Amino acid sequence: MKDALDSIPAEQSADQENFANRKLIRPTLNRTGADHAHNNHVHNHAPPERRDRDRDRDRSAAPAKKVAPTEQTNAENFYYQKQMQTKTPMVVVLRDGEEVHGYIEWYDKHCIKLNRTGSANLVIYKPAIKYMFKEGENGKK
Repeated sequence: MKDALDSIPAEQSADQENFANRKLIRPTLNRTGADHAHNNHVHNHAPPERRDRDRDRDRSAAPAKKVAPTEQTNAENFYYQKQMQTKTPMVVVLRDGEEVHGYIEWYDKHCIKLNRTGSANLVIYKPAIKYMFKEGENGKK
């Protein structure tokens, strides 16, 4: 009889060990009144442990990609804004070597408007500009 009693706890401890090694997985359910009323269907989200494990596996599988620098630094916009506000006299040298004097009245993605005194104002396409500099500076390149 003593042997029969000893065998019962041994079986339970074996079951308890297996039970302890099992991992309980529960989906995270965010049920607020607005979410429940708005979404009448059930979402199948991975549990946080699985998401973390998947994220770690993705990181280890491939090296981290470097993020490309932003396409626009806004340096050009800042420069134009500053010259427009102070109405700085500018010299715009075109690709054919012609120099045009005036100040920048406005600009957009493709062109600038050069306001000139004593001559007609010009709208100049940016691809036609070789370089520009403030009048009075040495702009020879």
